[in-house]
Amino acid sequence: MAAEHHRDRGVLGGGGAFADRSGQGGYGGDHHDQQKQPAMMCALKAATAATAAGSLLVLSGLILAGTVIALTVATPVLVIFSPVLVPAAIALALMSAGFVTSGGLGVAALSVFSWMYKYLTGKHPPGADQLDHAKARLATKARDIKDAAQTRIDQAQGA
Repeated sequence: MAAEHHRDRGVLGGGGAFADRSGQGGYGGDHHDQQKQPAMMCALKAATAATAAGSLLVLSGLILAGTVIALTVATPVLVIFSPVLVPAAIALALMSAGFVTSGGLGVAALSVFSWMYKYLTGKHPPGADQLDHAKARLATKARDIKDAAQTRIDQAQGA
């Protein structure tokens, strides 16, 4: 009987301040109340969601109306000042692009200088192995070309 008593109390019918003191389980022991509670909670959640969604929908409508009104008021001003605003916007865009490009190239240059400093001081930065391998391959190829050229020069002088 005690196991049934604890099992029937359900998730929400546990102890604490909400415990039923009648000794019959979570909500007075009535199984009908246990089914009614989840339905009531579901209805409460639906009402809360509908209220929040309605409020957000009204707010979005107000923002849309405000945007349309602001655009209606601002359009004549933009048309009147467009001979000044369009070139100014183009100049501002070009200046912004220049500053962004300058900053990006500056960061790239600093990172290259940092890498070179680490490489030259022997701290072995990432990619140093590939650079050493490429340097060795170039030196080998240069030596092969020098030897081939010397051989041709010797053949030309001997003939």
